[in-house]
Amino acid sequence: MSRRRRAERRDVLPDSRYGDKLVTKFINSLMYDGKKSISESIFYTALDQITAETNEEGIEVFRKAMENLKPQLEVRSRRIGGATYQVPVEVRVERQQALAIRWLIRYSRERKEYGMIEKLRKEIIAAANNEGGAMKKKDDTYKMAEANRAFAHYRW
Repeated sequence: MSRRRRAERRDVLPDSRYGDKLVTKFINSLMYDGKKSISESIFYTALDQITAETNEEGIEVFRKAMENLKPQLEVRSRRIGGATYQVPVEVRVERQQALAIRWLIRYSRERKEYGMIEKLRKEIIAAANNEGGAMKKKDDTYKMAEANRAFAHYRW
C-alpha cells in the first residue's frame, strides 16, 4: 500500500458501438498483449451471435448477465489475537463490477467449446439464465459469507 496518497481512478471512454463504459472495461479485461481490436471483434461477434440465437438484443443479455454476477457479500481475512477469521463484508459497487467481469472472462476461458467467441457467447447466456461457472463462483462466495456470519462483528 502506498504511503503517499491514494491512486487516482482512471475513467475509461465509452465504447464505439454501444456508448457504454462497462463494455469498454470488459473489452479491456478480455484483451491479451494489447490486442484491443481482436478483443473487440471477439466481444462484438459474440453479442451478434447472442442476438441471433436468443431473439433478444445481445447487449441487454450481457447487461443482465453482469447484474446476475455482481456479488453483494464476500469474505475478507481479518487477523485478531493470533487467529484469522473470514469476516463477511459488503462489496463496493466498483468491486462488484470488477469481480463480475473477472469471473465471466475466467470461466469463459475455461469452457470446453472451440474458439473464444463460442466460449464467451455460451457463458454470457448461461450467466443471464443464472447458470454456468461464473454463477457457481458467485454462489460459492455467498455461501462462504453466510457460513461465516458469526464473525460479522469483527467487521472494521
